[in-house]
Amino acid sequence: DVVKIVKVANNCNVPIVPRGSGTGLEGHSSNITDDNICVDLSNMNTILQINENDSDLVCQAGATWDDINHTLQDSGIKLFFPLDPAPGATIGGMMATSCSGTNAVRYGTARAEWFLSATVVLPSGEVIKTRRRAHKSSAGFDLTQLFIGSEGTLGIITEVAIRLAPLLPSTVAVAHFPNVENACSAVDALLKSQYGVHIQCVELADSIFMEALNHSLTSSGTATSYPASDSLFIKLQGDKDTLRDVSRVTKQILERHGSMKIQFANGNEEARTMWDHRKGALLAILGYIKDSEVWSTDVCVPVSNLPKLVRQVQEDAATMNVICPIVGHVGDGNFHAALIYRSKSEFKNVQELSKRIVERALTLDGTCTGEHGVGVGKRHYLAKELGDETVKVMRTIKRTIDPKDLMNPGKLYPPV
Repeated sequence: DVVKIVKVANNCNVPIVPRGSGTGLEGHSSNITDDNICVDLSNMNTILQINENDSDLVCQAGATWDDINHTLQDSGIKLFFPLDPAPGATIGGMMATSCSGTNAVRYGTARAEWFLSATVVLPSGEVIKTRRRAHKSSAGFDLTQLFIGSEGTLGIITEVAIRLAPLLPSTVAVAHFPNVENACSAVDALLKSQYGVHIQCVELADSIFMEALNHSLTSSGTATSYPASDSLFIKLQGDKDTLRDVSRVTKQILERHGSMKIQFANGNEEARTMWDHRKGALLAILGYIKDSEVWSTDVCVPVSNLPKLVRQVQEDAATMNVICPIVGHVGDGNFHAALIYRSKSEFKNVQELSKRIVERALTLDGTCTGEHGVGVGKRHYLAKELGDETVKVMRTIKRTIDPKDLMNPGKLYPPV
């Protein structure tokens, strides 16, 4: 069906916009041209093979990462797919936007060979498979990587083989600090300790986000509340004895770096609840200020520069009178800023702050997007980040594969 659609579009010179579940935040599936065909892949969601002995799986592009993990769990298979962006994100969309998530500090991002191969319908209607299912290959160009981060501009991903990881027991801790600098120094010490390999996730949540989370918990009738201070949500993994030792050392390191309060989950149910408080960050933020809207952005910098950038953004937000909760994957230097506004005048400040966040990240040798992708919202920054010659190479690849510019036009590449 996808081949038929693409061939008709090619013959009629009609642009195509591929779409997954629509969880992207940079306008990847938005309508830029007056006339186009939107190819919705969300119903192509079948898991085609589960190869437990090989620790991999083959699925259609519309399968979601959370459904895949639920299927594995329900089947009694102690494996999981560790990339965990927004709930409901599809595998095709995750590959196309080079996603990551909270597990990146331990398992890496989309570029870490979690996507073994892909079946792709090219703009001409031809179908290619980027490689076989073997977990390593040195045969020719790695075309799988070419389509990771291509944002639907080179073809439509229809089927993907993904690598799976062992599912280990875990627990969760939440620690509160007087400032971001103390929290980040604690993370650095944790990851460099002998137990650093057992840190599955480590997430920064600033004081404004903690206020938003408490508001959400109170509104839902939950008795739980947290100190409204810069905090860390930490997930530890390992067997029972390992978790005991890791928890002990983690507590010592957190206290040594100024943590004012540390709470470890008492059992698996409480651990899930505590982690859901972090994973549900966007919903908590959306309900924080009545009659408001949210502009979400993300940047990433070298880990050593993260405390400086977060502090700069907090000060900029205060100066510009913008409510700006921050949550981030502090272990790899990536954070998300949710800029809240209620009026046109506030929206102007939000636009300016969003621009300033990206510019500050680039000044600190960072990137305009750690995991959201470029889409429409960040393409103006691409040349500044990568350089004109690098962008020229990207355009050359695009023109070679899609000479008519039919695949997701107006996305990723900077305007000429």
